[in-house]
Amino acid sequence: MQITRKDVEQVAILSRLDIAEADVQKFTGQLNDILGYIEVLNKVDTEEVEPTAHVLQLKNVMRPDTSCPSLERELALSNAPEQEDGYFKVPKIIEG
Repeated sequence: MQITRKDVEQVAILSRLDIAEADVQKFTGQLNDILGYIEVLNKVDTEEVEPTAHVLQLKNVMRPDTSCPSLERELALSNAPEQEDGYFKVPKIIEG
């Protein structure tokens, strides 16, 4: 399949892109180069290659969700610049 100048112009119209005349020819060549590379890849024998979604073997590492003691309130607030009624006091950033 070859990309033509008309194809690039049509895609530009559909995408509402204003492409300069000099760029139309450049993009036509670049897209044809990409398609040529894809044709090379299509010739590679992948019969024995297992399909993957990612090149690395990834696994979700999950830990059991267990309840454990939390930090004491006084200790958590000990380094707070400001506190009020046992909570962190922060500047109001949303007017409401």
